[in-house]
Order: sequence, then C-alpha cells, then structure tokens
Amino acid sequence: MFLSVPHGGRLVSATISKNARPEMQRAYANHPEIRLSAREISDLGLIAVGAVSPLDGFMDEQSYRSVVQRMRLPDGLVFPLPIVLPILEKEFRSLRIGEVVRLVDQSDKLLGILTVSDLFKRDLVWEAKEVYKTNDPAHPGVAALERLGTPYAAGGKVSVIEDWSDGPFSEFHLTPTASRSLFEQLGWQTVVGFQTRNPIHRAHEYIQKCSLEVVDGLFLHPLVGETKEDDVPARVRMDCYQVLLERYYPKTRVILGVFPGSMRYAGPREALFHALVRKNYGCTHFIIGRDHAGVGSFYGPFEAHALLRQFSFDELGIIPIFFDTAYYCRTCEGMVSHKTCGHDENSHVLLSGTKVRQMLRDGLPPPPEMTRPEVAAVLIGHYRTKEEQVPVTSDSA
Repeated sequence: MFLSVPHGGRLVSATISKNARPEMQRAYANHPEIRLSAREISDLGLIAVGAVSPLDGFMDEQSYRSVVQRMRLPDGLVFPLPIVLPILEKEFRSLRIGEVVRLVDQSDKLLGILTVSDLFKRDLVWEAKEVYKTNDPAHPGVAALERLGTPYAAGGKVSVIEDWSDGPFSEFHLTPTASRSLFEQLGWQTVVGFQTRNPIHRAHEYIQKCSLEVVDGLFLHPLVGETKEDDVPARVRMDCYQVLLERYYPKTRVILGVFPGSMRYAGPREALFHALVRKNYGCTHFIIGRDHAGVGSFYGPFEAHALLRQFSFDELGIIPIFFDTAYYCRTCEGMVSHKTCGHDENSHVLLSGTKVRQMLRDGLPPPPEMTRPEVAAVLIGHYRTKEEQVPVTSDSA
C-alpha cells in the first residue's frame, strides 16, 4: 500500500503567493467585502491548502443540500459536513452572481477573494437536525448555528493569500502537500492519523501504539481551531503532546502536526469528515475511538463506528481503525479494552473527565495508570493558572 489518493483524485490548491497581496489589494480595493468569523477563517484556510479537497471554495446551494441530506456531493462523492459562507441579509440583497468580493477578517485584513457563483438561504433548523441529529441549543453545534443570526449564504470559488502558517503553532503547520512529502522522505507507505481536541492520556497512547504496530508511521494531528469555551486550550494540549513524545514514543516513527480546523461536535458525521481530511494529508489509516467528535450524551459511544462501516473502502479511500474504550486493568497490569480483558470493573482504573478535571483543579495528579506524570504536571499548571486568573468578587458593593 502507498500513501492515500486525495479525496476526489487530486489535491485542490486555492492559494496565491503572499507577494500577490499588494496587487490583489489594488485590483479589488473598491469591491464589496465579507467579514469572516474565526470559524469561517478556519474553513477558508482548509480550502486554501487542499485539506477539504475536492472543494475549491464555499459550497453552493446544490452542494449544501446534497451534503446535508445524504452526506454526498452532487456527483456522489462522500462528504459529510457543509462548508458554507454565511452572509448578512443586506449582502444577500446587494451581491450579484459573478461578482468578486473581498474576504477580510475582523480587523479588515484581506485574506482572499470569492467569485460568487450562488446566493441562497439555508434551512438552519433542518441543517441542525440532519447534521447534529438534534435541535437542542445545549448542543454547541446547534448553538453556533443559532448565533449566526442569518440564514443567508454565498457560494463560490476562492483565491486565498498564502499566510496560513503564520501565528500560533507555525512550526507544526503542515499542509497536505508538505505532510505527504515528509511521509515519502521518511519512506512511510502506510500512515495512521490520530486526532483529538482533548489532552492526551494513557488510553490515547495505548490505541496509538497499537495502531503503530501495523503501519510505518503515526501522524499525531490534534485540532487547534475553535472549540468550546470549557475545552482545554490548544497550547496546553500541544505542551502535553510534546512532553509525552519526548520520553515515550519512537522519535523516527511519529510526526506531530496541527489541524487548524474548528470543532463542530457533529459526532459520527464529523468522525467521517476527520477521516477524509486525513486522507488528503496522506494517511492510509485513521483511528476512530469511543464517541469520536461527540459531546455530552447526544451520540452513542460507537455511533461513529457504525456510520463509517456503512461505506466501502472504494468510497472512503482510507482504512478506519476502530477502538473500544481503553483503560488500565490492575489484574492484567496493563492497558486493555473490553476486547482484551475479561476482568470485572473492580480491576479497572477508569475516571470520568469531570472527575479528572476536578482533581487537576485541586492540584492532584490523576493516577499514573491513567495519565503520565509529565502530562499531569502540564495540566495541573494550566488549571492552577486558570484558577488564579479568576477575579475575586466581593459581596460588599
């Protein structure tokens, strides 16, 4: 087996050189502009480098409706999440098909241009129910749709200024082209990808190393885009990875990169999306664990497994590796899962995320069977700093 073929057959690049920025500024100085949020900037960056190939821009209405309804682009290619550009009603009324608009951030910095191919109205209630399987505003994905305040969208091809490696984690930014080149330089023909928005712990380490037994290399690719407010910040999670890799992983068989996408918390659909994206980065395999991309109790623990099993390898082009819940067994004296251990729960060390967070806030390290001491130290430092930054309030006003 060799590195995966990009989704749709080829990597799509929508970037232009940063040197072209002055000319683009002059050429489109008087054109209308659309101001992008952090999530939309993240999506634009993914389009720019080919991470969401075969997309070369934001979806038009036909693609949007096809993806939401049947998890496929109009040509039948599997694609589970809509990548759309919200616009205000006044923009919907004033823009015209074929018009070129400036895409800017909140400080009016030019990011690229969009050639408008479609203007349409989204059905946000239907979209939430199909994509997130709920209309409950307690779901962060549903809440994000409600915060939009507009159902209108613009579709079209983009040209993006190439500066996505600037800023945080610049040393870990690998485009799909760069990651593929690096894998080939290392002589890797099979690569397993792993992603999480959570700090790494022993269960993650266990399933990563199990997977590494059957492939040439491991691509650790944590998500560093927008997440829920109560998720551990990306900087802290990256520090956890680095201290762990320093002592516990083979240095020649692991690459640490960052995935600049935003979390949508779409559970099974997002697990499928994450697999297809890593296919574009060159991975031949992708780890799907318990409740991948889930949140709260909105999805069953293995719904993502069930969804990906509905597609053939010819449709996916990447091999999902499914893992059960992993934990430490005192009787086995090692990391196991229900597939490999028959002992009862009294032998298991398995703490809830809530319990672990409370221990960290109290300055107590989780048991070493669950979290490496080096990782626990990073997390305790984060929670201690976070507690110190909470302003002290007074009842006397």
